[in-house]
Amino acid sequence: MSTLLLLLHLFIGATLAGVFLVVLLVAGVVGAGPIAGAVVAGFLIAFPVARAVERAMTGR
Repeated sequence: MSTLLLLLHLFIGATLAGVFLVVLLVAGVVGAGPIAGAVVAGFLIAFPVARAVERAMTGR
């Protein structure tokens, strides 16, 4: 993995995790399980998103 991909994943993952967390809290969902699941889902979904952004930035 390239350094750019890891750096993008760091920022995109944190952003998506935060968005999912805010959506849960606005919806009134409370509890450690759903919140942890939203954070994990944000970081897992960030892998393909970061890969697509890396490809767009580098032209590969």
